[in-house]
Parts: sequence; C-alpha cells; structure tokens
Amino acid sequence: MWRNAGFGERAWAFSVWLFTGFFLLNLFALIAAVVVDSFGTHWFATWLPAGFTTRWYAMVWNEFGLAPLLIVTAEVVAAVTVLAGLIGVPAAYAMARREFPGKRAALLLFLLPLLVPPFTYGIPLATVLYRAHLAGTIGGVILANLVPTVPFVILIMMPFIDQIDPRIEAAARVFGARTPRLFARILIPLFAPGILSALLLVLVRTIGMFELTFLTAGPSSQTLVVALYYAVFAAGVRPAQSIDAMAVVYMGTTLVWLLVTLRFVNPAQIVGRTGP
Repeated sequence: MWRNAGFGERAWAFSVWLFTGFFLLNLFALIAAVVVDSFGTHWFATWLPAGFTTRWYAMVWNEFGLAPLLIVTAEVVAAVTVLAGLIGVPAAYAMARREFPGKRAALLLFLLPLLVPPFTYGIPLATVLYRAHLAGTIGGVILANLVPTVPFVILIMMPFIDQIDPRIEAAARVFGARTPRLFARILIPLFAPGILSALLLVLVRTIGMFELTFLTAGPSSQTLVVALYYAVFAAGVRPAQSIDAMAVVYMGTTLVWLLVTLRFVNPAQIVGRTGP
C-alpha cells in the first residue's frame, strides 16, 4: 500500500514537472521565434532566417513614432500607478477598519470592474469622456484606466490592513499622533509590502490594458499596446518582421518596468506577509 502511494506521488510529481517543462519550453520557443524573426531578412522553411538585420527596428521607430509612444506609455503607467495608490490605499483602510451600512454592496461594486469584461463598461465610459472632451487625451486615458485599478488596489490592500493590530493605532493616538502623522510614521511603513505589491500589479495591468486605452485614446495619447494593435490590423501591407519588432519593443518595455519595480519589491510580498 505504501509503495503504491509512494509511486503515485512520484508519478504525480513527474507529471507536474513534465507539464511545467513542456509549457515553459513552448513559451520560450514562441518568444524566441518572435525575437529571431524581428532581426531576420527572410525566413522560409529553415531553422534560422537567411540573414539578420536591424532595419525593421529602424522602420518601426520612424513609421510609428516610437519615441512619443514610449513617452506616453511611461506617463500613463506612472500616473495610473501613483493615483491608484493615493486613492486606493486610504479607501482600503476605510473599508477594512470601518463598519457602515452598505459595506458589502460597496465591496460588490468594487468587484464589478474586475469581473465584467472591460468592453462592457468601456464603451459607455468612453462616451462620457467624449462628451466631457476628455477622450483622446492622456488625462482621459488615465481616468479610464483608474476605473479597474483603484478597486484592484483596494481588494489587494484590505487583507494587508486586516493583519495590522488596531491596538497599534490606538496606542499611537493615545500618545498624541494625529491622523496624518499616524499614517506617515506608523501605518505607511507597516502597509509598505502590501502597497508595493499592489502597485506592481497595477503597473503590469496598466501596461497591458488594451480595451479601455483603445476606446479612449487619440492619435497623441496612444500607448504601446494600442499602437501594436494598429500595426497588426491597420490598413496596408506591412512586413511581418516589423510587427515582430514592435512586439519585441513592447515586451522589452514591460520587462524594463518590471525589473525596475522588482528592484524595490520582494516577489514573495505579493503572496502574503507575516504580521508586524
């Protein structure tokens, strides 16, 4: 019986590792194919392209105005991440620490933008922004992306806040700490792992947010992911290598943001943390 159980456990572990390795191998092969093709001249029925060149990247840089796209993407991502933190963290604190009528209904409302497909509420949202003359601007893109990211921060932060003993706050107030000082000196340092984790996930989500950005962006407020969509589906014939070059730039930009952020965030903090 024990031998059978041991064999079953080993077989299950082997199957999991085999599946994981197969998945990672396919993922690596897919990314490698895109990267190699973005430098290739011609690639037909051979293991490698006939030659290598960087002219597709020069074509993408000149044709799509890559420098302004990168600047707009950085502005949108930075603004959404900072604003989502400034709005979401105090709101999460209020939701975690205060009891009030309709609290469960409010939590349900926060969940809706995360559960409902973005196109469902993105079209009415874009209509409102166009009427307010905000759509087509960077400000409109930022506002649209805040709709799902602020609830995202709230839902991530609430478990972190619940882990903090309220008696710490009570003791600080006894010694005369007012609310601004309480937040600045005590709560923010305690919430820091949760805040950094939430903002990291908001950053990744905003870089890849296509639907809301597509519906509200204009010619001067497109992010990189929207420009990549137009490169694939816009009218005209474009070399496949130039589209792959655009995809590599998008992947590289996302990777740079992640590396910079992970310089300050421990990935284990995304899963959980120990009490203070």
